[in-house]
Amino acid sequence: MMKLKINGRTHEVDAEPDMPLLWVLRDLLGLKGTKFGCGKALCGACTVHFNGSATRSCQLPVSAAAEGEVVTIEGLSADGNHPVQVAWRARNVPQCGYCQSGQIMAASALLARNANPGDDEIDAAMSGNICRCGTYPRIRAALRDAARATSEARAGEGEA
Repeated sequence: MMKLKINGRTHEVDAEPDMPLLWVLRDLLGLKGTKFGCGKALCGACTVHFNGSATRSCQLPVSAAAEGEVVTIEGLSADGNHPVQVAWRARNVPQCGYCQSGQIMAASALLARNANPGDDEIDAAMSGNICRCGTYPRIRAALRDAARATSEARAGEGEA
């Protein structure tokens, strides 16, 4: 049995140490928001936060995940109103929607480390997340909106 801290809760799982975290999340814990795309860390559909960084869960062994904290799309916001999620809805980013949990997790990790990224930084952070529907312009616009909302919220907290 291994203990994993996922979305702020500790879970005990019975899994082989080399089992990818993706399958632990989906098959053993029922957290279906993280998607399987390619299984080779190329598409980004399986992106979660591991110790605050955007990480491909299809290539992270559960034994390594046991040494840190994991946040999935289900744990990003209790009510679905993380600034990135709000911006995604406002800009109608999803088309088919399959890649969106990975896109949102990559975007939120970027904003956590850089509240005001430029286009080059956005492109670099999001480059490994593939959207087969091609909603990249909406993704970039939504990320800019989320960055503005995050900056405004932080400024408002400083004024209080």
